[in-house]
Amino acid sequence: MFGWVSWRDLILAWRHRADVLATLFFFIIVTSLFPLGIGPEPQTLQTIAPGVVWVAALLASMLSLGRIFGNDYQDGTLEQLLLTPQPAYLIVLAKVLAHWLVSEVPLVIIAPVLGLQFGLSENTLLIVVVSLLLGTPVLSLIGAIGAALTLGLRAANVLVALLVLPLYIPVLIFGTGAIQATVNGTGTKPWLLLLGAILVLAFVFAPWATSAALKISVE
Repeated sequence: MFGWVSWRDLILAWRHRADVLATLFFFIIVTSLFPLGIGPEPQTLQTIAPGVVWVAALLASMLSLGRIFGNDYQDGTLEQLLLTPQPAYLIVLAKVLAHWLVSEVPLVIIAPVLGLQFGLSENTLLIVVVSLLLGTPVLSLIGAIGAALTLGLRAANVLVALLVLPLYIPVLIFGTGAIQATVNGTGTKPWLLLLGAILVLAFVFAPWATSAALKISVE
């Protein structure tokens, strides 16, 4: 069941790949505008790079949250999935995994290339990738809660932003802190460990909260 739901969502994402590319292009445009607007000063670019990369990734992630459950809710598939004997927890995890693979992994892959615009070293670019690998699953897991709570509501995208942005702040702080620590030449291990701890907590509790929110929205 887990593999079937994930594979189905991946196939549907491929059929609507224009939406996936829109998220990727948004991330590329936002991160590229800052070097053009601020100027070529290396020290300034290295200082702002952590915040720019993570804020752009956060905003790009929010663009795709409505696609986690929205289409399945509209055509009745979501209700059928919740009526199956399999736990809703696994269904949520499968859909979140597919969302992360489609919407977040491309950002992680392209981030080192965009980081070159800011004059970041190879070691710093590696930390950018590691921090995003640890942090972006948290964005998907937390975002799924907001997406489930706003199913079928008007202005759902605005409501999702209001719900999840406060919960994204710790991920933003620790993600930018890890990159900034590398730029400053200090240790990154504490920041990455904190990101890992948040990922574990989100992995355990977010699918459960999303399952409860889905059942409320469907009823």
